[in-house]
Amino acid sequence: MRVGEEFAVKKILVAVVIVVGLTLGALNYHFILTDDGPKVLKKAELTPKYTFIDARGIKKHKLLTNPSLLKAGFKDLLD
Repeated sequence: MRVGEEFAVKKILVAVVIVVGLTLGALNYHFILTDDGPKVLKKAELTPKYTFIDARGIKKHKLLTNPSLLKAGFKDLLD
């Protein structure tokens, strides 16, 4: 491999590591878009479920029946 190719491979590898890190970091939070604006809530456990939630126009009681959001403390976020 030539020097230019090694540099390109290293750049791609660094980019992949950054993207994977950001993705894993995003999986630790609920990003909730509400009528009052966006809210960010730390998840109780790492999972891809309910990472991005569009709650505009949804009744609050429907969100409060979601066990994942309840564990994370969504009820406290509403107060």
